[in-house]
Amino acid sequence: MSGVGTMSKLSLREIELSGRRVFMRVDFNVPLAKGGITDDSRIQAALPSVRYAIERGGRVVLASHLGRPKGKRVATDSLQPVFDHLRALLRPVPVSFAPDCVGKAVETQVAALAGGEVLLLENLRFHPGEEANDEGFARLLARLADVYVNDAFGAAHRAHASTEAITRFVRPAVAGFLMQAELDALGRALDPRERPYVAIVGGAKISGKIELVESFLNRADEVLIGGAMAYTFFRAQGLETGHSLVEEDRVPLAAGLLSQAQASGRRIHLPIDHVVARDLSGTGLRTIGVRETLPQEMGLDIGPKTIDAYRAIANVARTIVWNGPMGVFEDPKFAHGTLETGRIVADSPAFSIVGGGDSAAAVHQANLASRIDHVSTGGGAALEFLSGRKLPGVEALDDRPA
Repeated sequence: MSGVGTMSKLSLREIELSGRRVFMRVDFNVPLAKGGITDDSRIQAALPSVRYAIERGGRVVLASHLGRPKGKRVATDSLQPVFDHLRALLRPVPVSFAPDCVGKAVETQVAALAGGEVLLLENLRFHPGEEANDEGFARLLARLADVYVNDAFGAAHRAHASTEAITRFVRPAVAGFLMQAELDALGRALDPRERPYVAIVGGAKISGKIELVESFLNRADEVLIGGAMAYTFFRAQGLETGHSLVEEDRVPLAAGLLSQAQASGRRIHLPIDHVVARDLSGTGLRTIGVRETLPQEMGLDIGPKTIDAYRAIANVARTIVWNGPMGVFEDPKFAHGTLETGRIVADSPAFSIVGGGDSAAAVHQANLASRIDHVSTGGGAALEFLSGRKLPGVEALDDRPA
């Protein structure tokens, strides 16, 4: 595995924590079922920063959202199950839970914290001011803080009170270890040090990934396309796409991207074979060349020849980034191409980055995460970062002195 670059934002390691109220924005937006946590990977990802602050005598205040309660108190979106789990993970460290995230009672709880103790606040999104990035709400949050740490990369693309407005009232404002790792690794996708640089882009719609494909066309040597978005490119080439998902209004755009790639000397690779059926239940399932598609068929996954071709390109890469599934990944009948793409990325000698969402889910499902240099915890945030957009939650942090 290769080393990562230097991040331009101040980090948790560079500030004094002892005795100070460390307001740490984390991403504990975990999946729940029957009142229990079904996947605690987001909690685990935040623990290095939390433990570091505890060990250095910080009075740690943890803040997160959970679900979409839309500014109202919703019992099923309470962070109580997260608190129960976190307390077990951090034992014997004293961990307590606040019934709200702002207000006099919460301020009293924070004031009572000793160095090395932890308080988890109730769901930030129980207040409409959070998603509205309201300054008044941010001021109330800031009353709980001496220093601000953002370790919630998955929420960094949102300008919310706990990720952006709060930094107007609390300094220093620094990156936690997870945030730092994300920015260092994903930064290599925007400024690759080693070539060839191969980008793999999948997903259903080209409309959601226009900026991503354009970003890769400006940076990568080869762009490999999969998923339903490939069929908009096929339509632009005049191929029969049957009942496959095609964004008709984006066909001219796809044609333009193909022309742009040709003019720049970079290459967009499209599937050469695919798995098709007459419907999503798999009626008439077969694997054929992309030029053999019948009008009554729909493409649902990439085929073995495409997998082999993409593997050959990835095997000579020195930087590789993957974002988006290669087919209808949620159905096991059409998951093979996505899972094999995970193996392609894991087997490549390149510095490898998987950009969150379904790609990350596939990597974990196939037990490949340990063989990939960086698996992002942020789906939407990773997509926006790789597209070259600035993330409000990152921009709000203190720059490291030049």
